[in-house]
Amino acid sequence: MKKNFILALLVILVAVASCSFTNKSFGNDDKDKLLLDLITYVLERGHYEPKEVNDKFSSNVFDDFIDIVDPTKRYFLKSDIREFEKYRFMIDDEIRNTDIEFFNTVYQRLMLRMDEAKEIYKEVLSEPFDYTVDETIEIDYSEQDFASNKKELKERWRKQLKYNTLNVFDNKIDNRISELDQASSAKTETVLAFDQIPSTVDKAATEEEARKVTRNTLDEFFDFVDDLERKDWFVQYLNTIVEEFDPHTFYFAPEEKEKFDIGMSGKFEGIGARLQKKPEGAKIVEIISGGPVWRDQSLEVGDEILKVGQKGEEPIDIVGMRLDDAIKLIKGPKGTVVELTVRKVDGTIETVSITRDVVELEESYAKSATIEAGNQKYGLIDLPKFYVDFEDYSERNAATDVAKELERLKEAGAEGIILDLRDNGGGSLKTVVEMAGLFIKDGPIVQVRSSGQRKEVHEDKDERIQWDGPLVILVNELSASASEILAAAMQDYKRAVIIGSKQTFGKGTVQNVIPLDGIVRGNQHGDLGAIKLTTQKFYRINGGSTQLEGVKSDIVVPDRYSYIDLGERDQQNPLGWDKITPADYKAWDGYIDLDEAVKNSKERMSKNEQIKLIEENAKWLKEQQDENLISLKYDSYVSKEQEAKKRSERFKSLKDYDSKLSFGSLQYETELFTQDSVLREKRNRWHKDLARDIYVEEAVNVLKDLHKNNIKKKENDELASVKG
Repeated sequence: MKKNFILALLVILVAVASCSFTNKSFGNDDKDKLLLDLITYVLERGHYEPKEVNDKFSSNVFDDFIDIVDPTKRYFLKSDIREFEKYRFMIDDEIRNTDIEFFNTVYQRLMLRMDEAKEIYKEVLSEPFDYTVDETIEIDYSEQDFASNKKELKERWRKQLKYNTLNVFDNKIDNRISELDQASSAKTETVLAFDQIPSTVDKAATEEEARKVTRNTLDEFFDFVDDLERKDWFVQYLNTIVEEFDPHTFYFAPEEKEKFDIGMSGKFEGIGARLQKKPEGAKIVEIISGGPVWRDQSLEVGDEILKVGQKGEEPIDIVGMRLDDAIKLIKGPKGTVVELTVRKVDGTIETVSITRDVVELEESYAKSATIEAGNQKYGLIDLPKFYVDFEDYSERNAATDVAKELERLKEAGAEGIILDLRDNGGGSLKTVVEMAGLFIKDGPIVQVRSSGQRKEVHEDKDERIQWDGPLVILVNELSASASEILAAAMQDYKRAVIIGSKQTFGKGTVQNVIPLDGIVRGNQHGDLGAIKLTTQKFYRINGGSTQLEGVKSDIVVPDRYSYIDLGERDQQNPLGWDKITPADYKAWDGYIDLDEAVKNSKERMSKNEQIKLIEENAKWLKEQQDENLISLKYDSYVSKEQEAKKRSERFKSLKDYDSKLSFGSLQYETELFTQDSVLREKRNRWHKDLARDIYVEEAVNVLKDLHKNNIKKKENDELASVKG
């Protein structure tokens, strides 16, 4: 099943809508079967476009679940798949009868094969690899069949592990040669064949070190797998069924629902530290600015938490515990105290008491920068998502934060605004409607339709305009959902110029998050989680859908994703494109000549050498992605790597680009820097990145044109008024 990193970057478009479910009786004592019954019931009655659960559906679930649990075909044998085949057209019947025999059979066999795989990789990595043998590995696993027997399976593992180790070995050889060159003041320029590696470099010892690195990586991976419980695999199975309906319908287990809420609100209650599981305990890898740990300065990065105790209670040893379970013990309500037994970086053991508090994830929120371009000043607002607190909308949300930043930028003298929605996967429907209203007087923003029902028009009814000056919106292929609503509305109103990829992601659907506990009477199984359900489609005010089509940029600028399959059309089971009647709206009647600004920008882009280099880089990245046959012979491998390195050298100048624009923080933020050096460093790094960003530079050029046209048209209108 195609389940890649793209969907991880997207958040849903959340609408406040009611999904009505009858009070069906759910009396299953088996929690897994109850969940299957519940989810199927909700899907059939609430999904925008319910699918028929038949033999075709069953076959798709069969293939997709096998692909999810064994995508590289390193566990199951052909004989396993043949044994599973009897279920291919039975899963639909199992769903109707709340039976999970197929899952149980696959899960039990997977656990057996994973235990065998642990022995295989240890055995393979106990022997040296011969990098003089001319052999290859195919890394497009979708084209491969399952291994016929255990001997063939072990050979696949051998090649995979050799491939993983080859890169480590090559890097270590390079480092050894560099150390020798440094000692002798020499410089080795050419690519050395295996037999040409200096005798002063111990190839055998280096190869052994490389295998140890791969062994440690595999040990950590299987430690993670060992931490997974049967319920975690069952959630994968449920989501295989759920995602047959569309890519954005998803079942959240209770822990995942909590993470989703944190992602949407940008805050949680806890101590404010990011942790990583280590054999010695939970290691602190980051301290979140503004949180309790940051304020107390009692812990530091590198400290390891060994035990967790609630105030007045016996501490619990968390060494070897699942990280998620350890985090549950550490987090807790605001104002409560947690006592941590910690091994400090210097090796001493201490017990540290921390009062939990609300921790805000600063990177989740809108941030702004001033731009100095000659004697003109502009403002940029970066919005990572359309965040909202589901429990209390009056708490911090994207619309109110952007309104504040607009006001601050106005006070700082900004003559134009850039709203950066690149990589913004969406969020709250209510916040995007309110945010769009900041830039227009009033009117419709988006149209929404439930299955078989009349459309609803979501409008801005507030006649106040927060920003009536020039506006540019930056998008890319990962701008999705709520980002597409805002970009589409501003484009339809001719209120802003859209700069970016040929089209945005193309997600034109609305989801509701429905807690499953509320559907079951007398639930005896604890928290049942929630289902994120596609219940509506949204449409532009001109009647078109952004589903699959996305929003087409007014000014198309290539980026590194230009030739990589990223959008909704590249996901499995997307809903189709359609259109409805347009809403009643009137285009923006400000003093901005968009067409001339767009024409000028396209002319600049066509002559820009940096843009041509970005286009070339995007094509090269696509070539690299499509390279599936890799040599495992050292000489061939390093030759190919050197060729790629030479190509990549050409694109290094992309990072060295200097737009000559000057970026700074607003006054309220600079005042925070005296107390928060981490925030200052983050902003300095961001400003440096912006100065290298040609898309921002072109956005500033467009703002300049819009500003000139604004003044020109205003003067003409005033002259016409006098003549009249």
